[in-house]
Amino acid sequence: MTTMDRWQKVQNNQIDHPDHYNQGKIECIDAIEAALTPDEFRGFCKGNTMKYIWRERGKGNAESLAKAKWYLAKLITLEHGLDR
Repeated sequence: MTTMDRWQKVQNNQIDHPDHYNQGKIECIDAIEAALTPDEFRGFCKGNTMKYIWRERGKGNAESLAKAKWYLAKLITLEHGLDR
């Protein structure tokens, strides 16, 4: 495994499943989804996509774009009913 591969793996873990967003076996995003209606959760994902794109130059750069991509992918899966 190259240094770049190791870096990418760490980055993916920080974006997809960061340790600080887990409590036991429950991930924060799952608790948020459970607490909101489907339309509210869709809005949450859309808002976070916009937030991370908006701030990418001032904070986070590529990491912000990766987070925006994650929320956009989540929104797309919700739209297609793939997240149920």
